[in-house]
Amino acid sequence: MTRPTLTAQPRELTGKDVARLRKQGLLPAVLFGHGEPSLPIQIDAKAFETLTKTAGRHALIDLKIEGGRAHPAIVQGVQEHPIRRTPLHVDFHRVKMTEEITMDVPLVPVGTSVAVEKHNGTLLQTLDHLRLRGLPSDLPQSIEFDITALDSFEAVIRVRDLHLPARVTLHSEPDETVAHVQPSRAEVEREAAVAATEAPEGAQAAETETES
Repeated sequence: MTRPTLTAQPRELTGKDVARLRKQGLLPAVLFGHGEPSLPIQIDAKAFETLTKTAGRHALIDLKIEGGRAHPAIVQGVQEHPIRRTPLHVDFHRVKMTEEITMDVPLVPVGTSVAVEKHNGTLLQTLDHLRLRGLPSDLPQSIEFDITALDSFEAVIRVRDLHLPARVTLHSEPDETVAHVQPSRAEVEREAAVAATEAPEGAQAAETETES
């Protein structure tokens, strides 16, 4: 599998001076890890945005530094603007392809849910990633799960129902809920009305006496 590539340049500006980089459409960043010196770098902000949209923020990438070799790396953290939520600084962690790492892998729903399409329900994905451990080459960029199984409002997809790649270890709770379908308000009101009309006569009579 070909890894996505992101190009970087060595960075000279530090501290408050990095604000000048952002005005030029560049993001300050740092590459660190595995006992090697931390390397201040800068990357194109739009290129980083495209990378996160296509490969995901946690993908294993080749970080190619201008004038040097490519470094296998993952995004360790992103500092964001507190209001606009745009990236301000990126931490890249060096990866050794022969050593296992623990990584958050995004979960992506696929397929069609009967409870959504025919019963006007709303898909609720309560878990957006799995924590997996394995060799970098064995960890997927994302894991798809089929929501066809959500054919009623009672149906639930849990972590243990997902198909995981071979040679990886799950570090998330198997019983944790991944997704289910929530009925619409209209559906809830309709079911309540049906339940009221189907109530036993004795119960209806007792309710009438209570009200009077």
